[in-house]
Amino acid sequence: MVNLLITGIILGLSAGLAPGPLLTLVISETLQHGIKSGVKIAFAPIITDLPIIILTLFILAELSNFHKILGIISLTGGFFILFMGCKSIHSKGYELNLQKTPYRSLTKGILANVLNPHPYLFWFSVGAPTMTKAMSLNIIAPLAFVCSFYILLVGSKIIVAILVGKSKSFLCGNMYIYTMRFLGLVLFVLAFALFFEGMKLLGIIKV
Repeated sequence: MVNLLITGIILGLSAGLAPGPLLTLVISETLQHGIKSGVKIAFAPIITDLPIIILTLFILAELSNFHKILGIISLTGGFFILFMGCKSIHSKGYELNLQKTPYRSLTKGILANVLNPHPYLFWFSVGAPTMTKAMSLNIIAPLAFVCSFYILLVGSKIIVAILVGKSKSFLCGNMYIYTMRFLGLVLFVLAFALFFEGMKLLGIIKV
């Protein structure tokens, strides 16, 4: 339970602070229309991700007896998390090319997240397998993972909106850069845990 909670916190914080379409919108809306607009964008994943979670859980439930396929999915998740970790470690701050856009914050946030491939890849290769494993423990375990993940995902973007609204230099400062690099190292650990799990399912490692 504690491991799931920590995993959700790390993944949520990493995804929330990582450069991408949604964070770009959070920042641009904050700079153009104020902190309130940036905060609205931050809530988009809560609206868009539920169908993705249900679909990926259903697919994995159908594949529950196919250990080799689940092993490949786990390895894919490991590579995805490793990629996120590499991007975080090499972070040199966040550059934003600001363009004037119309004021429709939440709608733009929903569209950006629906059209972004990362949520689909994350939930299929990392999120849903973690949820499936958590369900074998008890009903509270998957809730602990999902709640900690989204509280940190949304919360970190809200904090970014507030900090950017007060100081545009935050995204180029040492605090942001060192936080991303630390999270990158932690993601490496999670990636290798997924590699280990994948190799167990494939029968490469006998435990």
